[in-house]
Amino acid sequence: MSPGILGKKIGMTQLFRPDGQVVPVTLLKAGPCFVVQRKTPATDGYDAVQLGFNEFIKPKRINRPQTGHLKKADAEGVRFLSEFRLSGGEGDMKAGDKVLVSDFKPNEKVDVIGVSKGRGYAGLVKRHHFGGGDATHGSMHHRAPGSIGASSFPSRVLPGMRMSGRMGDAQVTVRNLEIVEIDTEDNVLAVKGAVPGPNGGYVVVRRAKR
Repeated sequence: MSPGILGKKIGMTQLFRPDGQVVPVTLLKAGPCFVVQRKTPATDGYDAVQLGFNEFIKPKRINRPQTGHLKKADAEGVRFLSEFRLSGGEGDMKAGDKVLVSDFKPNEKVDVIGVSKGRGYAGLVKRHHFGGGDATHGSMHHRAPGSIGASSFPSRVLPGMRMSGRMGDAQVTVRNLEIVEIDTEDNVLAVKGAVPGPNGGYVVVRRAKR
């Protein structure tokens, strides 16, 4: 049994349950994936499997070391790779095996990992949801940060102080999303709720850990 699958975010829509309930879902193009490398405690010090998302890509877009790595598993055309740690009972996978969306079942819970949309340089109000100062005449403190520490002690800015800076473009994990529907013909996975990243962004779908 595969610990997860790789894919691409298609977009959001809604589905209807048999009782008429409307469910917001995110459609994911999940797989087919190849097992590119199997890591074992004897050779690598830990037990894991490296999966590659199969999609059309020009050979010149992949460098020579990566091309040789993929040829060992007969997985040419793979661009997006990710690694999954294995636990007891998951040790039957080997290089060259296929991982398909049919390995998952409706109502199963999964964690989805993606890279959030980059928002560029942002201020405190947008980045950390600060309330801002009074919106009155003469305030001079509408969207300013205010005090960032005392001058006499500790005479420095403490680490982790919430300030303006780069927002987004970071790895985000959304846990315990329910699989609502599976389309095995088109390799599409419909999960309940939102998934991080833009449409067309790569995502990692793993079986829920909690």
